[in-house]
Amino acid sequence: MKLEFFEPGEAASVLKCSEAWLREGAAKGDFPHSVWGKGKIVFTSVHLKEIAQLREVRSAGPGPTSVRMIGTRAQARQQYS
Repeated sequence: MKLEFFEPGEAASVLKCSEAWLREGAAKGDFPHSVWGKGKIVFTSVHLKEIAQLREVRSAGPGPTSVRMIGTRAQARQQYS
């Protein structure tokens, strides 16, 4: 098993995100992480993969075409079409 450990700055570089965003997500419990010693946050390569998967957005695929309507005038026009 090859497991790598990353400090928040290194992990942010790998994930192409800010260190603050990563730390905040870990502190809120949104992202998997480990804590060493007196509260030092550490991410493993497995954690980084999980975080990437958590933030993955998948396409709903081909579906019915929808019209985006903003405001009550657009909605009223749609009713009379």
